Amino acid sequence: MNRVKPTPLDLEGASALALQALTFLAGDTARLSRFLSLTGIGPAELRETAATSQFQAGVLEHLLGDESLLLVFAAEAGVAPEMMAPAQALLANDAE
Repeated sequence: MNRVKPTPLDLEGASALALQALTFLAGDTARLSRFLSLTGIGPAELRETAATSQFQAGVLEHLLGDESLLLVFAAEAGVAPEMMAPAQALLANDAE
């Protein structure tokens, strides 16, 4: 059986994945409240920083810190959970 090799993740793909993850969190009040509570970010700051690599890396880090949440997101988004750590690393490196 031949497997198609996935395309390497680039910064744009990592950013899109993080924004998809943020949309996933925002789609459930409890998830979003927990994220905001843990990060100390308010709704106004959320709007201001959502496009930054640093914030996007934090969104993916939040998912990586909760395996069950990560797996639910991955299943709903149709992405491999293994994509999250490389995407988070790309965004974190871009933020430096």
